[in-house]
Amino acid sequence: MKRYTIFVITENFIGILNRITIIFTRRGINIDALTASESRVDGIHRITIEVTTSEDMVIQLVNQIEKVIDVIKAFYHEDEGVVYQEIALYKIPVTRLDGGLEKVIRQHNAKIIAAEPQFVVLELTGHKEQTQELLEILKGYGLLEFARSGRVAVAKRMVTIDDFIK
Repeated sequence: MKRYTIFVITENFIGILNRITIIFTRRGINIDALTASESRVDGIHRITIEVTTSEDMVIQLVNQIEKVIDVIKAFYHEDEGVVYQEIALYKIPVTRLDGGLEKVIRQHNAKIIAAEPQFVVLELTGHKEQTQELLEILKGYGLLEFARSGRVAVAKRMVTIDDFIK
């Protein structure tokens, strides 16, 4: 089992995400993370899906996704073939801000992005392992809330969306 990033280039139509995710459900494959966004081309969106599975299965998934109406192209990469990041937000009680917590924030290159009377919100951008490590530490500081995005990624190979929509 290996971690893969699947990219799906699609037109933006209602229900497209459901039609894609049902492919994973039918095969009993869990989606580890999913991010959908517009692309630089009007009307074209990209879906980034992180899965842990075998290469044979990821090939089957990509082939099945490409058969979905409104999907322009689907392809996959191993972690080494993509540049990726996630963003994590952590809500901490303001009463827990002290020298120890400030040191943790600096060591992890996190930053305070909001300060309210009862809490502060920290932001960390990095790989899942980095955001998870900080999560575990902050649980000891009375963590109130935590949210992490899905993987945002681009392929390292020099291919652009134009190559798929010609």
